[in-house]
Amino acid sequence: MDNRAEIREFLMSRRARISPAEAGLPPAGRRRVPGLRRVEVAMLAGVSVEYYSRLERGDAAGVSEGILDAVAGALRLDDAERRHLLDLVRTSGATRAPRRRTPVPVVRSTVQHVLDAITGAPAVVHDGRLNHLAGNALGRALFSPFLAMGDEPPNSARFTFLDPGAPDFLRDWDKAADDTVAILRAEAGRDPYDRNLSDLVGELSTRSEEFRTRWASHDVRLHATGTKRLHHPVVGDLDLSYESFPAPDHGQTLLIYVAEPGTPSYDALRVLASYAATDQHSAARDSTATSRSPNGLWAGAPASDTVE
Repeated sequence: MDNRAEIREFLMSRRARISPAEAGLPPAGRRRVPGLRRVEVAMLAGVSVEYYSRLERGDAAGVSEGILDAVAGALRLDDAERRHLLDLVRTSGATRAPRRRTPVPVVRSTVQHVLDAITGAPAVVHDGRLNHLAGNALGRALFSPFLAMGDEPPNSARFTFLDPGAPDFLRDWDKAADDTVAILRAEAGRDPYDRNLSDLVGELSTRSEEFRTRWASHDVRLHATGTKRLHHPVVGDLDLSYESFPAPDHGQTLLIYVAEPGTPSYDALRVLASYAATDQHSAARDSTATSRSPNGLWAGAPASDTVE
């Protein structure tokens, strides 16, 4: 099991999107396919055509990071794409056996305490497969539409592509769909042996043509900062910015969402916080519902210190 085909398809897709004019090359007559030719990429990267062709076939044995940086420059790769290329090359031709399916990790109790201490902003923790593992009260209230799917754990990729209500909640559904696939594609490059991820990709590819089309584009993206435009069923439209931070356990990320003070979204978020506090108080009076909720940590169950 290796990902040499992923290297080939990724490099081909990147050079196909760059015209000779964009690369500063003179016109070269009619072309059968769009984008740069292998010989042009090799020339721009300062390597031989044979060397680049071997790399594009997926044969990355012995390729130095300097050569990969030169190729990345020739193809005008952004930071996420450069990292993805390095990940693909790092894991190409690996001889280890495929990893067995593993339980979904849970967050540490201390991380859950940190989440609960954040009272003025929605905060959530997810893993690289976009499983949402935990959240504070306002985070649970914000993402209540996709918690309603009942999945354990809730997964934003499944919600985006399989829930018919997703386009109503995600006001920029096309952008959200593009970002979701690009994040999963980058995660697959980091660990091509993650069977849980390959199962998720297989499920979404089978059930969603929108996902299949985007997956074939080989786009990748970093999930560091950005905006979310949502339509919440309780408070209406929300324009939120988010920042992400690595959680203590490998592969987990903390995301915090904020609204610009003085905006309608800021006021709506305060209303949602009040709603969430009331809902949390009601849930606290029902200890059975709290401890037995199908949404686990998301519904307020104590976080575990066990990390798979």
